[in-house]
Amino acid sequence: MNKPNQLDRQPAVAGQFYPDSKALLEKELKSYFDSAKQTLAEQPLALIVPHAGYVFSGLVAASGYRQLDRNKKYKHIFLIGSSHTMFFNGAAVYTKGAFITPLGRIPIDPLAEKLVKENSILTDNPEPHLKEHSLEVQLPFLQYWLKKEFSIIPIVIGGESQTTPTLLAEALEPYFTPDNLFIISSDFSHYPSYDDAKKTDDDMAHAIATNSPVEFMKAKIRNENAGIDDLATAMCGWTSGLTLLKITENKPQISYKTIMYRNSGDSPYGGKDRVVGYWAIAAVQQVTQGNEFNLTDSDKHELLILARKTITNHLNGRPLYTPDEAKLSDALKTNAGAFVTLHNHGRLRGCIGNFSTSTPLYRVVMAMAISAATEDYRFESVTAEELKDIDIEISVLTPMKRINHVEEIELGRHGIYIKKGIHSGTFLPQVAKETNWSLQEFLGHCARDKAGIGWDGWRDAEIYTYEAIVFDEKQMGLR
Repeated sequence: MNKPNQLDRQPAVAGQFYPDSKALLEKELKSYFDSAKQTLAEQPLALIVPHAGYVFSGLVAASGYRQLDRNKKYKHIFLIGSSHTMFFNGAAVYTKGAFITPLGRIPIDPLAEKLVKENSILTDNPEPHLKEHSLEVQLPFLQYWLKKEFSIIPIVIGGESQTTPTLLAEALEPYFTPDNLFIISSDFSHYPSYDDAKKTDDDMAHAIATNSPVEFMKAKIRNENAGIDDLATAMCGWTSGLTLLKITENKPQISYKTIMYRNSGDSPYGGKDRVVGYWAIAAVQQVTQGNEFNLTDSDKHELLILARKTITNHLNGRPLYTPDEAKLSDALKTNAGAFVTLHNHGRLRGCIGNFSTSTPLYRVVMAMAISAATEDYRFESVTAEELKDIDIEISVLTPMKRINHVEEIELGRHGIYIKKGIHSGTFLPQVAKETNWSLQEFLGHCARDKAGIGWDGWRDAEIYTYEAIVFDEKQMGLR
């Protein structure tokens, strides 16, 4: 029985987006889950799933939820969506009562009210929830699939500001743990043609897989400014997706894995001239493998040539150089992180990297090559004329390992990654050799100059080590 001060949120789109009959809804959900496949070895910490009518996106959504251990008891389940029905600033939380669906009643987690009290970006405001479909359509999937009782923390993001996702991520980041679940409700491209949607949605998925909010926003802007006919948005719930990426960007152990893609043109109820795209994507915690990863001289040669061609085309305004993937070795198509470093006659000219564990190495090198040449905030962008004087160095990274004692660090062999709250910083292995620093100096400079947590900030921070396969154009006889 409801308490007098509680207000249950009634279904707003039952009978439109999904059946309003319990029997019909269960039958439809069963058909989707029976067709979905278990594809992930790891348990998702977060899912990005669509929120369209079930006849269009139900199979994609079920394929995402199918990855969850249905016998798991979650401590907290966060549902995050972007407002479709009203404009407001900040993020609105539904804190009292329950959400009702044809399958029953889902109570609100008491943590919802606590979060509102502790974070000014969150408001206790039920109004944006009352007609909003993006969270409602997720609930029957959870009710059908999870066997244990659960409650929810429903959050609707208002406005178009990147500030709200940033502040919301800071509030929610402490809860991004394996005993909790984050559901990000979002469709992808809206209203381009079938083929244009596939290209745009693939680009957005690759951007999410970089675990970089910057790359994500660049992909969104790039696609929306590309002159694609009838493209209204590259991702309707981009503020929700950005919130998740802001939470995970400083967690090198987190990677994104795609599960299923479809668009409305794949449904017998949809045409192919104006479609909406749907992805199911999971954020998982990387399981470090003990297998050795090696690159041949031919692999190194190929990556350096690829980096230079990519930068050259970009600086000269030509289309992105695209290698023939069929001719690349398995090592170059292995998911791995990398840094690209540029020098001009021995002087550092740019260095940017990504700890990706869900993007093929060759793609990471291409993206980081452009970023090192044009986006390192410490330097002006490299010019096309200057490129002849630039030497390229690539550092391919091995999986990270968290250490318990700094004595485990071997100077010259190990790079370090220091993380404390939302702050993080890294030094590549070669930095210790180039500077001749002691271990204390290596840690202190990384903590202060890279992570921004002070000289001694490393003492109570998380510290990870990794190794790097380092090679450059001179070493490989290309300069």
